[in-house]
Amino acid sequence: MTCPSCGASVAVGARFCESCGAQIGQPDVVPAAPAAVDDHPLGDAPISAPTRKPASALPDPPPVGRRPCTECGGEVGPDLYCLECGTKAPSERDHFREQPASWVAGVCDKGVGKARNEDSMALLAGAEPGSRAVLVVMDGVSNSVDSDVASLAGARAAREVLRMPLPAGMGTTGGRQAAGAKVLADAAAAANTAIIAVTDPDSTNPASATFSAAVLEGRQVSWANIGDSRTYWLPDAGTPVQLSVDDSVAQEQIAGGIAREVAETGPQAHAITKWLGRDSENFVPTSGTLELTESGWLLACSDGLWNYCSTPEAMAEQVRAAATSDPAALALALVAFANSCGGHDNITAALARVDVTVDPSALGHNDQTPTPAEPGTPGGEPTDG
Repeated sequence: MTCPSCGASVAVGARFCESCGAQIGQPDVVPAAPAAVDDHPLGDAPISAPTRKPASALPDPPPVGRRPCTECGGEVGPDLYCLECGTKAPSERDHFREQPASWVAGVCDKGVGKARNEDSMALLAGAEPGSRAVLVVMDGVSNSVDSDVASLAGARAAREVLRMPLPAGMGTTGGRQAAGAKVLADAAAAANTAIIAVTDPDSTNPASATFSAAVLEGRQVSWANIGDSRTYWLPDAGTPVQLSVDDSVAQEQIAGGIAREVAETGPQAHAITKWLGRDSENFVPTSGTLELTESGWLLACSDGLWNYCSTPEAMAEQVRAAATSDPAALALALVAFANSCGGHDNITAALARVDVTVDPSALGHNDQTPTPAEPGTPGGEPTDG
């Protein structure tokens, strides 16, 4: 069998595609993609305009079993094992990249220490550098079932909600921020709905995931998060900032006065207090805005990266050490850095390059510090991948 959405091979009787998360047996609308990224490994390339391509205009999916084995050249079967030598082929889900525009790119990687990639990302960008970008990163909770499928479905659902510009509200600063926060909350709700839709209704350990989204519109960044995937603003020369606030036991300990390095290395360092999924009790994200006044990088990432450089200063040091203005090259460098540190978790780095070319003193500055989310029910918190 082949997936009607991305053309990947799927096992007979499968309900969902393990590559793209699409439901098998139901029609799917496939977004049109720029020619430069038509070969997106997961079958849904990033989109820069809200245009749609009819299913009849799509190329036929490749036949089952025609993928060549990297070891002997034989056929690779639907289960990803070579029919000739038995070697398991790497899954496109283990490492994929997106670059919807020259100034926005991301890399999602399995990492060294994980058997599968439960991270996901979904990116969107206008062609003009600095115009508008959407970065969505989700980290499937490793101790739940099918979180790899769920996180990818959730990330793409959130991206579609964020496709249009954020509303201006009543025109005031407060009204604009409130209206943007509402849309970001809608994106999180859409991600939650998508996760539930691809979760086996009989599962006793339903899929769940963290959520981090950042929207750049000109000089303004709006962000939202649930769980412990993060958003950073990393200026080229100024003070770096961690924009999001984790929903985690470690964050509660930090708020209580425990040193960050102690809390983030303790036994419950990655126990999260909020998440998306069927068993989520609160999927309203923490959100905020920031007006940018200098050039730098907007980064959304999973804990597989920030595990090794948690503070904004440490993350900025890694970004500056890469010495590149190419977001694709920088995302690869950050993933390589995390893998060189052990790669104990899945790794995702999504970046947008911001170049401020006018005098920043002529711009207003509005830095709304997000209020930490209410902690979840103590005990039994899932540990994110």
